[in-house]
Amino acid sequence: MPTATRGAGLRGSAGIAVAMLVMNVTTYGFQMVAARLLGPAEYGAVASLMAFLLVLSVPQLGLQATAARRIAADAHDSRSVERSILRLSYRVAVVVSLAALAATPAVVHLLRLDSAWPALLIGLSAGPLTVMGGQAGVLQGERRWRALGLLYMAMGVPRLLLGCVFIAVSPTTTAAMLAVLLGLTAPAAVGWWALRRPRADPGPTAPSLPAEPARRVIAELASSSVVLLAFLVLTNVDVLIARRTLDEHTAGLYAGGLIVTKAVLFLPQFVIVVLFPSMSAHASRRSALLGGLAVLAGTGAVCTLGAYLLSPLALVFVGGSEYAEVESRLWLFALLGIMLATLQLLVYSALGRESHRSTYLIWAGVAAIVTAGLFATGITGLAASVAAVDAALVVVLAGLALRAVRGPEPRH
Repeated sequence: MPTATRGAGLRGSAGIAVAMLVMNVTTYGFQMVAARLLGPAEYGAVASLMAFLLVLSVPQLGLQATAARRIAADAHDSRSVERSILRLSYRVAVVVSLAALAATPAVVHLLRLDSAWPALLIGLSAGPLTVMGGQAGVLQGERRWRALGLLYMAMGVPRLLLGCVFIAVSPTTTAAMLAVLLGLTAPAAVGWWALRRPRADPGPTAPSLPAEPARRVIAELASSSVVLLAFLVLTNVDVLIARRTLDEHTAGLYAGGLIVTKAVLFLPQFVIVVLFPSMSAHASRRSALLGGLAVLAGTGAVCTLGAYLLSPLALVFVGGSEYAEVESRLWLFALLGIMLATLQLLVYSALGRESHRSTYLIWAGVAAIVTAGLFATGITGLAASVAAVDAALVVVLAGLALRAVRGPEPRH
């Protein structure tokens, strides 16, 4: 790899790492502000609505993966792909928002909300969130790391600032959701600004993709969304099982341990963002996959060892002395986090190769966790069951990925 290209890649990795750190810290900060200013009852509604928004974000993630893969794999025609993806993003955003708004009565009933306004605001939030997914995918596929980094920071910072002001003025769920809606317009605005003038490329400049390729893009978007939904369920199903099978106190301790899991999962996400375009190009996908696995292995060793040796410090971030009973097992939750991060890398490697076998394997993993979790009797038992399933998925998916990138490019 030329020195200039390697240097640009390193600078891009560093910039994306910082941007995603800011995004995650400010997103977590919004949750902390809401929890402290609203109190348990109102914050419970906020947390449940944010979980609903997480489900609504699946098309956004699918759009980003589809856009990044197509642009990276077909760089000579990136202008045409960019226009088509952005047009599709607006259409999908309308569909997702209308579906979410139509589900408002059900959301109000299931989440036991006092008003329909918070659910309506979340439904509207799905629009800019989905549009931002297509924009982020274009920037990621074109390796425009600075603009993508600004978009990621705009995901978290405005939400935190608006949330502090709105909730302080009116400590209600509606105020918090209004902050979320207005905050999500910021990254969509950043993406629009970055993409307002299409980048020049030497390829064809057809006005749009013809009907058949457009249908293939939609099919790819659907398949990507399904596997990403499966991964989303895989990363969250154990906390639901804990609420079902463990007593309230023990389930709370397990949820506290999962804070470490999520922190370790999110820590190396920039690696996946930076490497995904390379994993989508046949010539570079093997080196990108091996490099990503090596980085995650090193990160996992450091995080797991750190959680074991510095468990009192880790406990502070979990929630303090009230969670002291789980302190000795925080290393296990750190191990869960790095296995999930590795699974995420392998899922995106499969998306880059347009391989769909990972979808069935991830859903099988979800079923295995649910089955094993129903017989768990404590924190260690449930965490160990989840770790065993995750480890098996890592081994199988890594084997499939390494075999695939070693062979010839598949025909479709």
